[in-house]
Amino acid sequence: MIKKIAEILSYRKQFVSLLVGVPSYETYVAHMKLQHPEETVKTRKEFFCEAQDDRYNAKDGKVSRCC
Repeated sequence: MIKKIAEILSYRKQFVSLLVGVPSYETYVAHMKLQHPEETVKTRKEFFCEAQDDRYNAKDGKVSRCC
């Protein structure tokens, strides 16, 4: 039962992240280790800042507009 609840909560976290436009860091790390093992994996902060930059045209992870 606890395993099922943990699975549901992980889907909830993934859903909310995608809803606000932030891709999964864990998925990124798994992809990098599998497909690009020779490259350095970004830190969570670097990954988040880049996602913010891509989505909102932000600078250094700081959103300069709301819409």
